[in-house]
Amino acid sequence: MTEPLRWGLIGTGLIAGVFAGDLELTDSGRVVAVGSRRMDSADRFADRFGIANRHASYEALVEDPEVEAVYVATPHPMHRDDALLALRAGKPVLVEKPFTMNAAEAKEVVAAAGDAKLFLMEAMWTRFLPHIAEVRRLLAEGALGEIVSVSADHGQWFPRDAQTRFFSPQLGGGALLDLGVYTVSFASMVLGTPDRIVAISEPAFTGVDGQTSMLFSYASGAQAILNASVCAKSPTRGAIVGTDARIEIDGDDFYAPNSFTLIPRDGEPTRFEIAHEGHGLRHQADEVARCLRAGLLESPLLPLHETVSIMETLDAVFASAARNA
Repeated sequence: MTEPLRWGLIGTGLIAGVFAGDLELTDSGRVVAVGSRRMDSADRFADRFGIANRHASYEALVEDPEVEAVYVATPHPMHRDDALLALRAGKPVLVEKPFTMNAAEAKEVVAAAGDAKLFLMEAMWTRFLPHIAEVRRLLAEGALGEIVSVSADHGQWFPRDAQTRFFSPQLGGGALLDLGVYTVSFASMVLGTPDRIVAISEPAFTGVDGQTSMLFSYASGAQAILNASVCAKSPTRGAIVGTDARIEIDGDDFYAPNSFTLIPRDGEPTRFEIAHEGHGLRHQADEVARCLRAGLLESPLLPLHETVSIMETLDAVFASAARNA
């Protein structure tokens, strides 16, 4: 594959627009088609980004012969069905986070991709950002020593509107699936799957979780302390603490293009200032294109078994919070 990867988008919401805009900053791919449940929505989106092919159904989008890969950008409860639709049409798929509503759905989608021998990846865009690549490098080099703890928070304030995806039960609303998934994925990247999970939640006015706090423990003795809220803007910082040094990722926001500081137990801090253009979603698109050129069926930076593990962790958080209610 030497030409830019030709993307088709399922959905015309905010994140689809951010993805399309970011693709304009890279040579790895371009959007050639968009699908919506309404023709007027598809037309508006296509006109905005200069997209030639627009479709009034997701079925038509995945069958478009010009589409080489599909980005699923619909609300959480639709991810399973939309991903399966694209896979059955023979198209590699990038699925917006959270990957599905639960681990059972995740396993079903992963199995379908495996049976079809098609590429599949969760669109956890944080994993592919330049500052996270530097964090990974430092961890691999052992710069922090033995990891003792990970902390991360992701809180945003949203208007009290029961119809929005942040508060609507029908749209998979709540803090954990929409925002907490970033913190859980961050902890998973550093420490893997937790051995023990304790969580508490406070409901929002619609009954979805308005705020969820989590404590994970691991066989190594390490812990992760995580929080998510749709009720208030938090510092949105991330930190990794080791016996020799710690990494502090700047607030506003640790999960977006950012800079960070490596602070040794003894000695002077090292600042990592990383310039960046755009929102940051282009890096996951670059990774999909790279993997497809290499003939890979999943990304080594976010393998499918880890995506399933993260969904299992989210399931366990919900279960623990219910027990502690």
